[in-house]
Amino acid sequence: MRDSRPQLLDILFDDASSTEQSPLRIVQQRAAALLKLNRAVKGLLPAPMQPWCRVGNYRQGVLVLEIANASWMMRLRYEQPALLSALRAQILPSLSSIDIRINPSLMAKMENASQIAVKNKAITSESMPVRHLSAQSAEELRGLASRSPEKLRKALERLAELAGEGAKTTSRNK
Repeated sequence: MRDSRPQLLDILFDDASSTEQSPLRIVQQRAAALLKLNRAVKGLLPAPMQPWCRVGNYRQGVLVLEIANASWMMRLRYEQPALLSALRAQILPSLSSIDIRINPSLMAKMENASQIAVKNKAITSESMPVRHLSAQSAEELRGLASRSPEKLRKALERLAELAGEGAKTTSRNK
């Protein structure tokens, strides 16, 4: 049974020179092992599935994978036999099974991340300078338009008009 009584902070923050491992060090080592396992599992999954799946736990030969929703869960079930054999061969020879659980918070995190990305993209697109067409470029486009077929000539002239006041001095009836 677990010892769930309150403990002194001195016990939790035991220094490294101690012969016995402190509880926080054990937790840290377990978290590091799960992160390493998570990277390995994501490396074995198909690319579209990687952001929607993560390792939840590994205990007594059972790997618990968390997935964002039922749709991704079904896709992961198709990948489960190949994932199980690859993990047994590469990392966890004692792996007996994979348990898949739905964790809706993964979906919420991905939606929040995508909203932030859209917002950042909008901010950067607003701060980008507006491109201007120089008068010299407009003249070059008009010269090219005079030697071009009708449809291309009209498109080049419209583009040359974007140069501003200097581009509107020529006639459209060339």
